[in-house]
Amino acid sequence: MIAAIASLTALGLALGLGLGFAARKLKVEGNPLVAEIEALLPGSQCGQCGYPGCTGAAQALADGGAPVTLCPPGGRDLVIQLAAKLGVEADLSGVKDSVPSIAEVREELCIGCTRCYKVCPTDAILGSAKHIHSVFREACTACGKCVDACPTEAILMRPIPVTMQTWYWGKPALEAA
Repeated sequence: MIAAIASLTALGLALGLGLGFAARKLKVEGNPLVAEIEALLPGSQCGQCGYPGCTGAAQALADGGAPVTLCPPGGRDLVIQLAAKLGVEADLSGVKDSVPSIAEVREELCIGCTRCYKVCPTDAILGSAKHIHSVFREACTACGKCVDACPTEAILMRPIPVTMQTWYWGKPALEAA
């Protein structure tokens, strides 16, 4: 019994040391620009940009394969920051600033078809087949995929109501000198 424990311990130590050495020796250095761009992005992983998440979008921006206007939740401020970071010009004509929103299900129109929660990337929609659905507010990223998938137009994007938990002090406007 003691021999088995000792041999397994020795094997575990040897393999652990081997994996630790391999991790340091074979480490692949990533592009530091990707990490900086990813830190600027909102991190909601909503997929509105067409990439599977903020990491994929940051990689595409660093490679020059995506425009700096790709992130709708980021708004104008993010476009300006990305343009400054990448040293490119940004066309702000197609970028609109939107207020923070959340999906809302109108119960009188919901038929329980389950199309909305199948497309939700954050599993923010609760419900089951042939039952009324609802939105889990804390998980909703306002991507709008559920609005597009709903056949009865029972889901709307509503601005988040201002409460003590959601209120924030806005940034002051810059004065032109």
